[in-house]
Amino acid sequence: MAATALTPIDVPADYATAGVTLTFTAADAVNGNSFIATGREILLAQNTDASSATVTVTSHADAAGRTGDITADTIPASGFRLYQQFPKSGWADPATGKVVVTASAATVKFAVLRVKP
Repeated sequence: MAATALTPIDVPADYATAGVTLTFTAADAVNGNSFIATGREILLAQNTDASSATVTVTSHADAAGRTGDITADTIPASGFRLYQQFPKSGWADPATGKVVVTASAATVKFAVLRVKP
């Protein structure tokens, strides 16, 4: 089954007069989650459980054939993790253009921030 989509939230522009709502989406612990990559996305993860949980982000070979998954990165109980800005090369699946992220439990929640170009 296909991974559950995460909808990126656009970071407000310079001189914005209001903020935007930061909405987290529960992880799909069975099918995983994904978001369309433009190269301007930053991943946030929140663990809402009283036990630790893990997050994995799957890489894809870049032009030099390199990969480097983020594998089972532990988020402590009630903790947050901020991940890098994901460039398309090395992270987006060449067939779908999506970055795939999985969590060990549905108590992990994700938010994807898209920064302006």
